[in-house]
Amino acid sequence: MIPALEPGQIGPLTLRNRVIKTATFEGMTPTGRVTDALIEHHAAMARNGVALTTVAYGAVEDAGRTFTKQLLVDEASVEGLRKLADAVHAEGGAACLQLAHCGGFTKHSADPRGPSGGWNAYGTASGRPIIRAMTEAHMDRVTAAFARAASIAAEAGFDAVEVHVGHGYLLSQFLSPAMNTRTDAYGGSLENRLRFPLRCTQAVVDQVGDRLAVLAKMNLEDGIVGGLSSDEAPQIARALEQAGVHALITSGGLVQRSAFFLMRGTVPLAEMAAAEEGWLQFFALRVFGSFLVKPFSWTPGFFIAPGQPVVDAVQIPVVALGGLDSADTLNKAFDAGYRFTAMGRTLLADPDFIARLTRGEKPVSRCNHCNLCVAQMDSGVRCALP
Repeated sequence: MIPALEPGQIGPLTLRNRVIKTATFEGMTPTGRVTDALIEHHAAMARNGVALTTVAYGAVEDAGRTFTKQLLVDEASVEGLRKLADAVHAEGGAACLQLAHCGGFTKHSADPRGPSGGWNAYGTASGRPIIRAMTEAHMDRVTAAFARAASIAAEAGFDAVEVHVGHGYLLSQFLSPAMNTRTDAYGGSLENRLRFPLRCTQAVVDQVGDRLAVLAKMNLEDGIVGGLSSDEAPQIARALEQAGVHALITSGGLVQRSAFFLMRGTVPLAEMAAAEEGWLQFFALRVFGSFLVKPFSWTPGFFIAPGQPVVDAVQIPVVALGGLDSADTLNKAFDAGYRFTAMGRTLLADPDFIARLTRGEKPVSRCNHCNLCVAQMDSGVRCALP
């Protein structure tokens, strides 16, 4: 059997195959709540053969939203989340909820807080230009919020949760030397920078780890000078494994400073600017975008080789992510020791990808890495190709 189509195990969860729909913001929660469109989006992923579909960016508290249209995970969200999980189950799939917090990278929170003080360029036009350092009280509140959100996912019938420890959101901010300049027990050495991300992760594991699969998305590197380096990734992976997570998803980049490190391909600046709601962000992208948004070249399976040290460092499954656009690239990931694969743009461009695998074909995605889906995601993520 093709490795991607074999059943797989992540913690307490058995999956029908080894293909995961990665968390990509759907643009389908305009009021921060589950909508029929979001339910159908993930039901369709399961209908088309995905084993585990991941609902993107579930903010664990209101202050954890980067912007207002992101999903808020609280008691008021349980009914909608349950409908979504039920719809995915009806199609034979399993449902995962990504748990995240934006930290200081926000244009929603009235009081941006991160590991260290600094400038919140993203929130400047919204009157939130300053990031202040979190106190112990803030850390306690956020830790409890992660645990509470995990409990809500379980209550709503989800099969898994994904702790977001990458991409420049709060837990990643603590890990990045470029964003964490603290001189106390939470800054400096990697052991110190890990302390708060591990506290939140452990809280999630303690809350639901005996019932739900707990995955963690982590950066292999930040993609900027002075950021998290690939040399530290194996130690981070081992620490997350020791905290009790059942699987790791390897990725990279910081959304606020190296966003296309995690996607690669064309940077559609004009379309990204047109999608901005505020005139200042529109102006900044149109005039300074080529300086602010660095392009990174796309190659098939671009995180497979960089993630090899992580695969070798842990016993738990590692999920390959990044540029998985063909049957051959999937097989390359499995040959490298990855036990699951996660895809985003490929499944948007080719909903029948898994069906073609099942028929014995060797599909190659039609995705051309134009990234117009990224520019248009706020109005409902979709492939922009005709």
